[in-house]
Amino acid sequence: QVQLVESGGGLVQAGDSLRLSCAASGRTFSSTTMGWFRQAPGKEREFVAAISWTWTTTRTNYADSVKGRFTISRDNNKNTVYLQMSSLKPEDTALYYCAARPSLRYTTTAGGWDYWGQGTQVTVSS
Repeated sequence: QVQLVESGGGLVQAGDSLRLSCAASGRTFSSTTMGWFRQAPGKEREFVAAISWTWTTTRTNYADSVKGRFTISRDNNKNTVYLQMSSLKPEDTALYYCAARPSLRYTTTAGGWDYWGQGTQVTVSS
């Protein structure tokens, strides 16, 4: 079992930056993908970014809506994945979830992820 705990959400103004953290604990896998999803009220949960790694390779993927503004990264020593968000827009307002799956492949479908955190709220005012 894997436990994921998000933090770092808050209320910011348009154009501001914010960094989300996802601390992972529990079972580890030799091949892992972790990602961020978000869900706004009345909308489906949507893919934001993913990071996959082995001992020698790290890959990142982003939704088109956040490319160039968001950066996903990881700190193995802290078992933590980050989502650095810059140039935030009101449409980025959502509950942001961390997710994990024991695979090198990512998927943009929420149903394809095995583990989820409880979410952290990001609100961007105009």
